[in-house]
Amino acid sequence: MSAAPKVLPKVLRASAVSTSRRLRLAGANAPLQLKRSYFSVHHPDAPPFAETQDRVLSAAIDRVSEYGFTQRALALGAKDAGYLDVTVQLFPRGVFDLINYHLVTQRLALKDNVQFPEKGGLGLGAKVHTLTMARLRANANIIQHWQAALGYMSLLENIPDSLKELNALSDEIWYLAGDTAVDFSWYTKRASLAGVYASSEMFMTTDTSDNFSATEEFLDRRLKDAQIVGGTVGGVAQYVGFWAGNSMNLARSWGMRV
Repeated sequence: MSAAPKVLPKVLRASAVSTSRRLRLAGANAPLQLKRSYFSVHHPDAPPFAETQDRVLSAAIDRVSEYGFTQRALALGAKDAGYLDVTVQLFPRGVFDLINYHLVTQRLALKDNVQFPEKGGLGLGAKVHTLTMARLRANANIIQHWQAALGYMSLLENIPDSLKELNALSDEIWYLAGDTAVDFSWYTKRASLAGVYASSEMFMTTDTSDNFSATEEFLDRRLKDAQIVGGTVGGVAQYVGFWAGNSMNLARSWGMRV
């Protein structure tokens, strides 16, 4: 199988823009909004974060393993990056801006972290599995704090941006896997994979197996259940509801306003 084309057909780009617009709900214009275009090597996307924001958030991520996704991690990140504590005012969404930074940077890192041979090798379904599992394992170093992150993501004011980033991740995985379909399955496959990823991510927060092997088995089952490679939607609402419902329950258990 040949590698994914660097430039997608115009109709696919138009579909991507249409999907993004439909998913842009109230609050989607918050600071640090990520806008993605498909896809030109001659006109690459602008960096998703301003330089100062990137430096502070990058340093703060290094503090998450010890302090979790907290204001403390943000403040220490600002100090580590050489800025005053007041710099955290650049992040009006507070902790969610730190969570969003992790989501965006790990999604964008997939193209460099996972490489496929140009000829032969894995089929489309195996590539989707490989990319999805690679993204899940990118949470390994902070997995003990990810339930709390999901709780923040499920707050009413954060749900639109959380779902928008989940949709962007699904889109990225299919693109990197080499999917070039431009029919209605373009939508159904992305919605289905988003649901599968969300349920697998929730499962991973309780996984104590070596190298998250149980999560990989769970992912395999969910991909088969959803029949993703065939383009069939299987229980999309169930999966997305599972993620949203359980995240909200986590948030309520911590006394968060949901």
